[in-house]
Amino acid sequence: MSRRAFIRWLLAIGAALVGLSAIFSQMVKKKFIPDAQPALSSVKPEPAQSVAQSSAEPLPTGPLMSYFILSDLHISIGDALTGKKLRQALDDITHFDGPVDAIMLTGDLTDTGTERDYKELRTIVSEYKLPPVHANMGNHDYYSIWINKANIWDQAAVPNGKSDAMSRELFKKFFGYKTLYNDFTTKGHSILLLSQEAYVQEKPEVGEGAWYSDEQLEWFKERVKSLYQPGRPLFVMTHQPLPPSGTDGGSHQLIRAIKFRETLKPYKNVFVFCGHRHQDFQNGTPHYVQESFHYFHNASVGRTLNRAYQQEAKNKVQGIYVQVFADKVVVRGREFSNRTFLDEANWSVDLQKAQA
Repeated sequence: MSRRAFIRWLLAIGAALVGLSAIFSQMVKKKFIPDAQPALSSVKPEPAQSVAQSSAEPLPTGPLMSYFILSDLHISIGDALTGKKLRQALDDITHFDGPVDAIMLTGDLTDTGTERDYKELRTIVSEYKLPPVHANMGNHDYYSIWINKANIWDQAAVPNGKSDAMSRELFKKFFGYKTLYNDFTTKGHSILLLSQEAYVQEKPEVGEGAWYSDEQLEWFKERVKSLYQPGRPLFVMTHQPLPPSGTDGGSHQLIRAIKFRETLKPYKNVFVFCGHRHQDFQNGTPHYVQESFHYFHNASVGRTLNRAYQQEAKNKVQGIYVQVFADKVVVRGREFSNRTFLDEANWSVDLQKAQA
């Protein structure tokens, strides 16, 4: 065989081997590697939501941040049912099939604001491994002035050796706070908690309303400005609800409401949550109102009430679950007693995008 023929023979053998290698590679790929598939999210998609704008599109994959809001626990050593209900809520949360980055307690944590009620609250909370828990004060957290040394309601002897200042100190000590009003940020999303600063021992005119000082309202204005991020939601927790727009509130309401609304008016994607009303999500009472911000009324863990403020369904234990997505915020009412979401409390609010 000539040198030239030998080289042509080697080239032919090489080409044949390359072809056989390619064929073998395709056979192995077909046998052991399925056709290419799109990457699957590890987060289960949420069911379709009833939307504030009557949309029913399924949620996008995975929330960016999620948390629970529990209002009006009313823990009392003299009412075992309130403790049972809080345990139902916390047990559901600790076994919840979804992310929980925090728990917000929006006032009336205790029924009388006494040391023994706070002790009972601590006993219950310590039984569970929970995410960060934050809270504000409600009117009932100032009720120790109505309770005498025998732990009996004694209106004739008010303040029964107590003071509003003592109530504030008990609350701050329980949560390790330096101030009554605070903010909490997790996964790039912030929650502000405003607190009632005085009750009838110091300011008889406030009744059961939420009074905020100039200092707290200035702090609120500064923190909103500092924490706000265009295109992202900002959350605010109060206890008492707002009065009608354009007015300041009185008893059972947020008193300095005009200033509160003015603070939030320049900002988009603000979500405000309150408690105090105790209204059952299933009694037809409106729980969502759209103003310049999105405003939600929570139900109650300890004492869910009907429209007439009567506790007909004593076994109901309700709260709110909030999910933050890239393009929307989903707010869902939860019945903790049977671990279900409520169709009557199911909102999805689109976020307004940041302007370029």
